[in-house]
Amino acid sequence: MKNSNMYLRAALCGILAVSQLAGAAVPPEEAAKLKTTLTPFGAERAGNKDGTIPAWTGGYAEVPPGYKSGAPRPDPFSAEKSLFSISAKNVDKYADKLSDGVKALLKKYPDSYRLDVYPTHRTAAAPQWVYDNTYRNATRATTTGRGTGLEGAFGGIPFPIPKDGFEAMWNHKLRWMGETTAFTGANYLGTADGKSVLAARVVNKTQNPYYDKGGSLEGFKGANQLLRIFMTDPPFKSGEQYLIVDSINKPRQAWQYLTGQRRVRKAPTIGYDTPDDVNSGQSYYDEAFVFYGDLDRYDWKLVGKREVYVPYNNNKYYQKTPIGQRLMAHHVNPDLVRWELHRVWVVEASLAQGQRHVVQKRRFYLDEDTWAALMGEGWDAEGQLWRVQIQQPMIVPEGPFIYTGGQISVFNLLAGSWVSMGDTDWENASTSSYLKLLDRLPATYFTPEAVAGEGVR
Repeated sequence: MKNSNMYLRAALCGILAVSQLAGAAVPPEEAAKLKTTLTPFGAERAGNKDGTIPAWTGGYAEVPPGYKSGAPRPDPFSAEKSLFSISAKNVDKYADKLSDGVKALLKKYPDSYRLDVYPTHRTAAAPQWVYDNTYRNATRATTTGRGTGLEGAFGGIPFPIPKDGFEAMWNHKLRWMGETTAFTGANYLGTADGKSVLAARVVNKTQNPYYDKGGSLEGFKGANQLLRIFMTDPPFKSGEQYLIVDSINKPRQAWQYLTGQRRVRKAPTIGYDTPDDVNSGQSYYDEAFVFYGDLDRYDWKLVGKREVYVPYNNNKYYQKTPIGQRLMAHHVNPDLVRWELHRVWVVEASLAQGQRHVVQKRRFYLDEDTWAALMGEGWDAEGQLWRVQIQQPMIVPEGPFIYTGGQISVFNLLAGSWVSMGDTDWENASTSSYLKLLDRLPATYFTPEAVAGEGVR
């Protein structure tokens, strides 16, 4: 009897431990806030007390007459003037609304780096069917295991009212950016002595089965994003391809086609802190899109909300400015970047027990209106701020959505180098479009066999 009681207590403790690790859906009365005080994605509808952040009134979905997807998207706020600028000279005045990474960049590049701050516009929008699915997810979605898996979610933000850091990061991973898209971008390496070198010119095609408008939770198989990457330049990389399949219920699967071998190979190292081949190893795979990959290496803590200056509504950045005027010695041209004050969720990541990653601690700033990580920071094993990531969100009214898969800068503060990923390089692009919305592609397009079939050289 004594042993039986001991085993029963152990079993109950195990059940309790699992229940504490798995996330829980919110009750219907709490989900109802998504139709009153919260936006359909869970942000605060109201503005802030100072009036510097306005109320959300539905976002921006005005497609210009005659516009065709793939052309440069007009800047709806081009007539606005900046309110003020933040530089190394006045950084202390605004320090409470700046990330550690931005403050470090202002200090490191005092003569060239600055923030031009404009009026805030809450332009985030999505189709009604995405809002409807988000509302359903609020009462049915749960994380599994330690928080690294997900179930009960489909077609919307999984946790519009998050309770922990894992749920918030799942929102980032499953943010709304359309069903199927293609974009042409260029990645440049910035050296410590101020030179820029082309690392790769790529064409990405992305499909999000999680956001299949005609799909359902019952029919969803778990693969949330399918990505094919085609290299077009420089010549020694031309013809290389990658296929990446991310899922909500199993680890990433990836394949690579190398022209020299003329075969498709499984690529299990495309993730985490593996140096990114696309960027000649100057960034890590999970630094793409600020964070890109599985959640299992870290414990994720939801710190809370802050009002922070972040890049936003940066359609101006994606116009046909020559790359030579877009990239400066150590960062993008601040004349082209629009900064606004927004509320963000702050999430911190620390290495989980038994796991390894060269970036020991990380912090992310998730836009409350879209759940996209707009900025990120990383510390090394000695506690030094080492990595800084900043991206340029763009309004895509025909989506409608805020696109956060374009230009992102990754800074190595200790080495003085940086990478500009997904930049617009209109004068050299292999196609005439930057971001284009596509009809849904067949599932067979995102398979190793399809990669092999399109292999060249």
